[in-house]
Amino acid sequence: MSTQKGPISQFIEKNYLHFNAAALVDAAKGYETHLLEGGKMLVSLGGAMSTAELGISLAEMIRQDKVHFISCTGANLEEDVMNLVAHSHYKRVPNYRDLTPEQERELLDQHYNRVTDTCIPEEEAFRRLQKHLEDVWHAAEAKGERYLPHEYLYQVVNSGVLEQYYEIDPKNSWIIAAAEKNLPIVCPGWEDSTTGNIFASNVIKGKLKASTVKSGIEYMIYLTEWYRENSSGKGVGFFQIGGGISGDFPICVVPMMYQDLEWEDVPFWAYFCQISDSTTSYGSYSGAVPNEKITWGKLDIDTPKYVIESDATIVAPLVFAYLLGQ
Repeated sequence: MSTQKGPISQFIEKNYLHFNAAALVDAAKGYETHLLEGGKMLVSLGGAMSTAELGISLAEMIRQDKVHFISCTGANLEEDVMNLVAHSHYKRVPNYRDLTPEQERELLDQHYNRVTDTCIPEEEAFRRLQKHLEDVWHAAEAKGERYLPHEYLYQVVNSGVLEQYYEIDPKNSWIIAAAEKNLPIVCPGWEDSTTGNIFASNVIKGKLKASTVKSGIEYMIYLTEWYRENSSGKGVGFFQIGGGISGDFPICVVPMMYQDLEWEDVPFWAYFCQISDSTTSYGSYSGAVPNEKITWGKLDIDTPKYVIESDATIVAPLVFAYLLGQ
């Protein structure tokens, strides 16, 4: 047992000895080894991890340089900020499994959008952010400038205009931690998010041009340039929370470089861990075991590979606590 580790780490080392529990410890130790040997780590966020308040642990991981790149859905990009500015207005529904369709409609009529047991307040969360995002979109377009979706969000956060609304300790917001470091982010499929929909509505109304926000292809180019600069030596690891586009999009950068660009000496991902409660199944991405990624040119035979088949809202904070020595 590591003597310098805190009580959470000591607890999991003592108690988590088998099955998914052991996989959690193995993955955490593999992540730690990867960093100690000079490697970098990409973390991908699927699901609703920001609404699950992963920022409490992820922000500190970012501050301590234990995360070097994030891939996330548009929902995770915006929902961390929504929690930051509207936390007291969120509504918890512990008995969400028992809701009737009529009760769900009542929540909608009260301007609540439900994510499992947590309702996001539309007025306070979406609208507080909307005005300030629209301001930076318009300002960029007026100057003939174009940015990636997360770069606009960084502009809003770094400007300080949201501070008047802060309802949680800003140290628990991973977007604030990322913006302070200008952490590289890809947000594939950003269009499939509330702020993406707001931007689309502005384009349809003729208020903005679609080209003012850079596209997903430009995100892939951005990731390609970063990977080329950071994959030498120990290489870049891949820590995937949940499944879907936030994982599939960035992991494909490696086969794209050597198959489609025909570049030589492209290093494989140097570590891989997936936290998922998807059961292994036919034809699914989230349910595929890591060895399948060897055939797609993403992982090598000897890449350290871990799968933790459990709830990421429970597992990810424990892994991060171990890496932070808590």
